[in-house]
Amino acid sequence: MTKITRRQFAAAAAASAVALQIKTAKAEVGPNERIRLGVIGYGSRGTGNLAEFLRNPEVECAAVCDVVEESRLKAVDHVETQGGNRPDAYADFRRVVERDDIDALLISTPDHWHALPTVYGCQTGKDSYLEKPFARTIDEGRAILDASRDNGRIVQMGTQWHSASHFQDAAEYYKTGKIGELRSIRTWCYKTWSGVEPQPDGSAPEGVDYDLWLGPAPERPFNPNRFNRQFRWYWDYAGGLMTDLGVHVLNMTHFVAGLDTPTRISSMGGLPLYGDAVDTPDTQIAIYQFPDYTLSWEHQLQSQLGPYHNGAMGGSEGAWFAGTNGSLIVTTGGWEVVPDPGGDGSVEAEQHERKEDGRPAHVRNFLDCMKTREQPRSNAEVGHHVTTIAHLGNLAYRSGAELHWDAEAERITNNPEADALVGEPYRAPWELPYARRQ
Repeated sequence: MTKITRRQFAAAAAASAVALQIKTAKAEVGPNERIRLGVIGYGSRGTGNLAEFLRNPEVECAAVCDVVEESRLKAVDHVETQGGNRPDAYADFRRVVERDDIDALLISTPDHWHALPTVYGCQTGKDSYLEKPFARTIDEGRAILDASRDNGRIVQMGTQWHSASHFQDAAEYYKTGKIGELRSIRTWCYKTWSGVEPQPDGSAPEGVDYDLWLGPAPERPFNPNRFNRQFRWYWDYAGGLMTDLGVHVLNMTHFVAGLDTPTRISSMGGLPLYGDAVDTPDTQIAIYQFPDYTLSWEHQLQSQLGPYHNGAMGGSEGAWFAGTNGSLIVTTGGWEVVPDPGGDGSVEAEQHERKEDGRPAHVRNFLDCMKTREQPRSNAEVGHHVTTIAHLGNLAYRSGAELHWDAEAERITNNPEADALVGEPYRAPWELPYARRQ
């Protein structure tokens, strides 16, 4: 027999009590108040997202979908344990989208599968909560935005930092204008994630519909490095750390300072750690010229020594807003204000620690907006805007040149090769409605 400790027993008992409370609360919600959820993607992000949605009493998960059989079965068990009902399970997301009894989609797939389910969902009258980044390409993001507008749907990008109170407090401080005229913003992300070793191609594991996993992406032999959590290091499916955690940070700068549109973008970096095993850079710097200030992005993998790692608030990701009177520094650990010696003396130093995780409030904001039909915090316009900025940094890196961006036309005007990557063709027979460049 396997022995369990007193602490393990207490933790299990507490979890059971919470599950019972959730089920009791759900039973008290009337049928007309329920939000029936369809889950598409049940990996590491999908697991946490589903748990957060099911904590809200009006949410009932009616269907789950994943191309991996093991994940589908785990998702069914998760819903049955936490939600109190047994959902239908599918390998093909279209079986979820076509159902008339689904109100909202929770999309936690790899990036190359963000656009199609969301656009199809908009066309069939469903709201969507999708993981960041908003889309794999700029054109996909525009398709989601257009589909949401044309069909009157609520779309929320899962940048939960936007709903954390310490970020909101920092944004309110910025709006006071105390730091003076904004001169520059410095953003960063330094993660201790280890490198990727090259792996030989092979056969997909049993229970995996690999062709459906590829979907609109180019046809490639199965390789474990391209599958599951490693997918983000390949251009076919994602955009590396720039579009992964970079979208979190860029969304923070948009929230605080109200990002304008960049006109010129440059980027450089490389793969000193990962080498030929992946596509996207493990080390990168991008520079953006905005009308009134510059913004820089930098990231490194297998490192935690970012530009503010010794700051009072810490945090491996953050943004530094430099004004003429002082600086506002916002990280995952909190925010603080630092007076500038050359300023007018009106800025006083202050520090504020992080208060809580923003995910519960972010999900709650989406559910509330489903009812009111107001726009959520990280709505489709915001999601497309900040993800476009991240993509432009990657396109500058891939082209090795300074790019000039026409935001109104959504075109790179000085580099045809980079402009061709603003929207990329889908593998047949997949087609994206609302796409401008397929």
